[in-house]
Amino acid sequence: MTTPAPPGAPIRVLIADDQDMVRTGFRFFLDAQPDITVVAEAADGEEAVALARRVRPDVCLLDIRMPKLDGLEATRLLAGPEVADPMRVVVVTTFDLDEYVYGALRGGACGFLLKDSGPTLLAEAVRAAAAGDSLVSPSVTVRLLKHVTAAPEPTAPRRAAPLPEPLTDRELDVVRLVALGRTNAEIAAELYVSLSTVKTHLSSIQLKLNARNRVEIAAWAWQSGQVRPGS
Repeated sequence: MTTPAPPGAPIRVLIADDQDMVRTGFRFFLDAQPDITVVAEAADGEEAVALARRVRPDVCLLDIRMPKLDGLEATRLLAGPEVADPMRVVVVTTFDLDEYVYGALRGGACGFLLKDSGPTLLAEAVRAAAAGDSLVSPSVTVRLLKHVTAAPEPTAPRRAAPLPEPLTDRELDVVRLVALGRTNAEIAAELYVSLSTVKTHLSSIQLKLNARNRVEIAAWAWQSGQVRPGS
């Protein structure tokens, strides 16, 4: 895994998008952040992979639909399970499609944002990725999980298999908030705990659930009835 930037050093970001205006907008906003700097831009997937391997940014922001090599394949080449030194990739796209979300996360992405999520969430996703965390657009998390974990019979909710080691009450609180698309900072604020405490809970939860990422944690929450429509 790419070594995190030293404390105080700006987070180095690569932006890959085939639209000049998108790259310009992202660069303008991210460069205005005191802790983030854009170090490279690419207009297609092949260029993005080559630049990323050469520059080794802390975070790569990749669009999905790009010429020569799409963002999902570029993500796999930079962050996939077969990569010896994977980078931190956040997929940023206009297309809110289930297969894109799963493709990005299976490919090793640690974040998935819609372009209309806003600049604040974009910066949060960069910071989360650089810190080794993940962020998925709340609207994507909630919509996707309600769809894919919906019980075939509305009156008969699914029952998840018993866990080898049950979650604590506090871990269940964290799981429910993850399922509602909350970021680590939002979970910390709602539970009146520190950010490091939230991260500790998430690490324990992932081990107990054998979950690879936040989406799998959230999926378990919906499947097991910890969260219900309208929550």
